[in-house]
Amino acid sequence: MGLLECCARCLVGAPFASLVATGLCFFGVALFCGCGHEALTGTEKLIETYFSKNYQDYEYLINVIHAFQYVIYGTASFFFLYGALLLAEGFYTTGAVRQIFGDYKTTICGKGLSATVTGGQKGRGSRGQHQAHSLERVCHCLGKWLGHPDKFVGITYALTVVWLLVFACSAVPVYIYFNTWTTCQSIATPSKTSASIGTLCADARMYGVLPWNAFPGKVCGSNLLSICKTAEFQMTFHLFIAAFVGAAATLVSLLTFMIAATYNFAVLKLMGRGTKF
Repeated sequence: MGLLECCARCLVGAPFASLVATGLCFFGVALFCGCGHEALTGTEKLIETYFSKNYQDYEYLINVIHAFQYVIYGTASFFFLYGALLLAEGFYTTGAVRQIFGDYKTTICGKGLSATVTGGQKGRGSRGQHQAHSLERVCHCLGKWLGHPDKFVGITYALTVVWLLVFACSAVPVYIYFNTWTTCQSIATPSKTSASIGTLCADARMYGVLPWNAFPGKVCGSNLLSICKTAEFQMTFHLFIAAFVGAAATLVSLLTFMIAATYNFAVLKLMGRGTKF
């Protein structure tokens, strides 16, 4: 019953805001990285098929796309690791977890946990003592790192600023595809526009996607409308929207983490004790 009581008190003292932020972070990063990777691949195919006939015109673009895809791999790995650390920090600075690692060892809960870790009476042997000593050293090292929310405040703040730029950049392809889609809607319903259908174009060069000497570089009229109706264009457009939503979710999670870490640091610094967030 001591161990059950310990688990119940741990659940009561769980940092639910950090748990929600962690889930939102994992969801946002997975959505951003997965959809962004596939959207970049789709953009590469669209450029190769419809906007340029010369490989040298879009060679630099392909290199940039491949570089971004490798960055996406690293971003996914980093955020999943850092999100787990932030969640662990949130748990550690809760009153219940601080009691487990500190004064809580003398209570029934601490005795139940210690008996489970060390194997009850077997823990009195040399092997049990060695296991308990090793676990104590691991907990001490972990607590020494997680017990300083000020470190996470600075890192999370810098990471939030960087991700704010990523969020802004993720809106650029959505804007480009939306403009192209709007142009296609004007071509499909010529009665709603006074311009000639032949003059309605999507020019990849004006966005810096292709150099100005690229040929043809732009697609106009009915040819552009046929591109917009392809599954590749529709899928790539929606994938960029999903990546944008994932970037927004990740930004919200980082802001939540930063608020939580700042609050925990303020309580630990000013009041000298842990708190729940």
